[in-house]
Amino acid sequence: MLHLDLAVPFRMLVLIGGGEFSFGETREIDEFLVRNLPNKTIAFLPTASGSAEYAMHLGNYFKRIDPELSLINVPIYRGRDVRRSRSLNQLRSAGMIYAGGGVTNAFLSTIRGTPAEEAMREAAEHGTVIAAIGAAAASFGTHARDMRSPAAALPALGWIEKTAIETAFDAADDTMLRRLMSLPDVKLGIGIPPKTALAVDHSGDTTLLGSGSIAVFRKP
Repeated sequence: MLHLDLAVPFRMLVLIGGGEFSFGETREIDEFLVRNLPNKTIAFLPTASGSAEYAMHLGNYFKRIDPELSLINVPIYRGRDVRRSRSLNQLRSAGMIYAGGGVTNAFLSTIRGTPAEEAMREAAEHGTVIAAIGAAAASFGTHARDMRSPAAALPALGWIEKTAIETAFDAADDTMLRRLMSLPDVKLGIGIPPKTALAVDHSGDTTLLGSGSIAVFRKP
């Protein structure tokens, strides 16, 4: 399977291309996440969507997989929220940090390079599973698509080196991923469709989850 070069140490990063959990579209992926948790607490980041209701519905869903799980909505919605010690401690102590979908621009402008991202990195290095779906999952490479200006790109979190990630990927139209691949410091492009995830372990080795196939583009 695909091997990735990591810029940040972590135990496990799971990037989900999309899918509606309430319809069971990510069930296989979510059961995999639950099996790999070091503790039963999920810290949910609503940053990309701005919706607290998202956390409530997701928490109820995960409890149907394992009734012992508890999900905490970590209220990081805008820049002023990223330094609150209670929120940072919730991230550091969770068994999983789950970054919900929405708008990549909102996620990156709020999280990138902040104490909240630093807390995520610390948690990931000490064993917390990091899971992200849709727009949030697209944020872990070096660049991501600007959802407000499709021809442009945004600096991303950079956890995976020289890589661009396109979620909700459609193999019939790879234009956006190829645009990201045109950036000088992007050497690898990964397209992850809905109902599909790429699980990355501490060594950079990957496992494909879900019902689809990923697309991989490399520069010579």
